[in-house]
Amino acid sequence: MNVVLTFVSILVCGLIVVAVPSMVTPYVAEYGPVTVFDTSKAILLCAALASLAGLFAYRQSTGAFLLKLFISALLIRMILGTIIFVSNGQNFFGGDAITYDFYGNAQLMGWYGDRYAQSVADIYVRSWSAAGWGMVYMVAGVYGIIGRNLLAVQFVNAVFGAATAVVVYLCAHHVYSNLRVARLAGIAAAFYPSLVLWSSQGLKDGPIVFFLAISMLATLRLGEKLSFKYIVVLVCSLLAVLSFRFYVFYMICFAVGGAFVIGTQKLTTNSFFRQLSAIAILGLALTYLGVTRSATVQFERFGNLEAVQRSRDDAARSAESGFGREVDVSTTTGALTAIPIGLVYLLFAPFPWQLVSLRQSLTLPEMIIWWASFPMLVLGLWFSFRYRLRLISPILIFTLMLSLAYSVFQGNVGTAYRQRAQLLVFYFIFVAVGYVLMLEKREERKRAILAARQSVVAPGVASTLGRSRELHQ
Repeated sequence: MNVVLTFVSILVCGLIVVAVPSMVTPYVAEYGPVTVFDTSKAILLCAALASLAGLFAYRQSTGAFLLKLFISALLIRMILGTIIFVSNGQNFFGGDAITYDFYGNAQLMGWYGDRYAQSVADIYVRSWSAAGWGMVYMVAGVYGIIGRNLLAVQFVNAVFGAATAVVVYLCAHHVYSNLRVARLAGIAAAFYPSLVLWSSQGLKDGPIVFFLAISMLATLRLGEKLSFKYIVVLVCSLLAVLSFRFYVFYMICFAVGGAFVIGTQKLTTNSFFRQLSAIAILGLALTYLGVTRSATVQFERFGNLEAVQRSRDDAARSAESGFGREVDVSTTTGALTAIPIGLVYLLFAPFPWQLVSLRQSLTLPEMIIWWASFPMLVLGLWFSFRYRLRLISPILIFTLMLSLAYSVFQGNVGTAYRQRAQLLVFYFIFVAVGYVLMLEKREERKRAILAARQSVVAPGVASTLGRSRELHQ
């Protein structure tokens, strides 16, 4: 397996370096000239980041498995990302990539002293008050290192997506101490089609999901032992989430704070002071970094139901896949009544009767898998509530809050499908738990049947042996 992965990695990287420049020649107006030097730089940057992530994966207790999982997930994302790049498919799969490329390049020129370019970048960034400014900075940082190179941004996101599978594995194993559960959750996060798709492009979805998973892992580890390392990791990952999607930041902060208040371990004097210290340090760090100031600005602009209604109504009416156009969430009553239908769309859309285009039809195979997995999700949630409530509390609080929030202000099937990726990696942990419970029940049933058969056969064998002894006597 190691030899195969090494060979495939070298082959894929070599083909990308050599073949991509000639394949994108028809799109020189969109990308500019792309040379072998450009593709080589994209591969080298990807390899450098992948080496760090791979080293982290390999140093875990099941490092050999996690390294194979990471490399396999990365290769799939690199291949898909390259296909999208050479076919100029950004507008078809995710047009935001073009936006981030444009404003990221403008931001880089602004850092170099171009005032006009900085003013263009500020239209999007707007001094910490816009969602997604972190993606503009990330793209600008990549371009500052190797030059304007959209393929490199896609490969950086591919590393984030592949590393997310490793982090999800570690979260699942920390909570349930079960290798089956952890492996299934990690494999699902690595290879589920929509997660692969969103982290293969120059979109912010890949980094968002990665930093959410890192935040959860750091919270779980801090619930077990107070560690300066994980405090730093948690603060940095929370700030990263803030830079990519600010409203998700407040939900993850609430989940982290709630987990520390509840406690992921049995309450003792030591655990109480550990949790109190973690909350105090985290709060002081975020306050020092100016998060409370930016939070005030963002809540004034976006933190009311009228703003949510405007955003939702625009999403519902501006595309063919809009739903609930008559819903009004500008009041508390309206928001509450919108939750049931919004939750159904968030969890299960797109439905078969909504597949009216090629892009929507491509989602059908994975939706069938997801619909079939839902009973296992319910079973896994039931088990977690009953036996792992304290340990799983940060993930439960976050997924519940974000699911309810998206069910209120999402009015478009396509957007709901895309943003479900932020929840899927955590849903898959519960799906894995439910699947393992079903397997164990089936195995117990087989053992019971086998034991029953042996109990029937044993007396017969004993009587036969008894008659044989009598004949010999």
